[in-house]
Amino acid sequence: MKNPFQRSYSAEETSIFNFLSGIKIFETLTDDEKVSFLPYLYLRKYKQDEVVFFRKDPSHALYIIKRGKVSISFDIGDNLEILNQIGSGHSFGNNACIADTNRFYNAIVTSVDADLYVIPHVNIMDIFSAQPKIKAKVLASLTEMYDEYTKQLFASYRSSRGFFSLDLLYTTF
Repeated sequence: MKNPFQRSYSAEETSIFNFLSGIKIFETLTDDEKVSFLPYLYLRKYKQDEVVFFRKDPSHALYIIKRGKVSISFDIGDNLEILNQIGSGHSFGNNACIADTNRFYNAIVTSVDADLYVIPHVNIMDIFSAQPKIKAKVLASLTEMYDEYTKQLFASYRSSRGFFSLDLLYTTF
């Protein structure tokens, strides 16, 4: 039997909640917690080769790909090295969930067009201030993601037989 005091959501809201459940940083949030993000979930259309952000830009927003593809790249001199190509159901610019950060890679749309949900950093911080439980869950998911990235980095280092110097990685800790 359904709780008569439990909030009910529209079909559109439920659809967005289901979509967000597939995004790592939102997967542990309940619908009642995800609803806090709805007023700040802006759908923006991008065209092929449009830059979402550049490396070193301030982390002003979190992006979620609803439709299309985005290339994650790193600039080395005048060249861009593609790190990954991501599509629907992936987020990027996740460091917008952390105060005072800058981008450490470039994000460029590679499909003919793309629909991206954009959640501004300022709104994420407002939600975190008002709802520490949401902050804890999102940051725990973000920590899991960064842990996985670190494992992949070390695995790559082992397989490349040390073609880059890991001592540079820990100079700031």
